[in-house]
Amino acid sequence: MRAGLALLLLWPCAAAAMESLVATRAIPAQTVLTPEDIAVVAAAIPGALSDPAEAVGQATRRIIYPGRPILGADLGPPVMVARNALVRLEFRRGGLHIAAEGRALDEGALGAAIRVMALGSRSVLQGVVAAEGLVLVEGGPCAGC
Repeated sequence: MRAGLALLLLWPCAAAAMESLVATRAIPAQTVLTPEDIAVVAAAIPGALSDPAEAVGQATRRIIYPGRPILGADLGPPVMVARNALVRLEFRRGGLHIAAEGRALDEGALGAAIRVMALGSRSVLQGVVAAEGLVLVEGGPCAGC
C-alpha cells in the first residue's frame, strides 16, 4: 500500500523528467535560441534540457541539427562583444566620465572580463562587458594581459 502511494506521488515528477528539448531546424553556432527553434519531445535523453525556459535566449556553442537533443553543454550566454570589434570604452568614477573608442581583443558575454585596446593610445586595458558594444574600464593598463 505504501509503495503504491509513493509511486503515485512520484508519478508526475517521472512524467516531467521524460521530456527533452530537440532542435526544430539546423541551428548554426552563435545563434540565440527562440521558441521556434526548439520542440519538446516525450523522451528521456541523457543530458538534454527539459525546460524551454533554460534554452530560450541562450546562444549555441556549436551547430545543432534538426531532431537532435539540445544539451546544456551546447549552450551559453550570447556574445555581446565580438573579438576584433570596435567598442565604446567608458571609465566612470564619481562625477568623472571618460569615453573612448577601442578594439576588443577577446569576445565576451554580458558581465565577462575582456581585454580591449584603446585606439588613441594603443594601450591594452581590461574591462567588463556592460552591453552590446560597450566595455566599462576600471583602471590603467592591464598588467596581466
